[in-house]
Amino acid sequence: MQTIYDIQQFLKKFGTFIYVGEREADMQLMEDEVQELYKSQCMTQEDYQMAILLLRSEIAHMKDRKSRKG
Repeated sequence: MQTIYDIQQFLKKFGTFIYVGEREADMQLMEDEVQELYKSQCMTQEDYQMAILLLRSEIAHMKDRKSRKG
């Protein structure tokens, strides 16, 4: 997994579609889903680590943008 899109496509394989209208909330929900799939042994440790890294990086990036705006 190399992009957020890759994570979304991976989650779709398990019937998980996440869209609440706020990107940061979407990322947090995807992180929760990825953690549950990893606990259920539905993904490799390497994929899990990369997905979590990407999601947390995106969340941090969005928070940084918010703080600069407001």
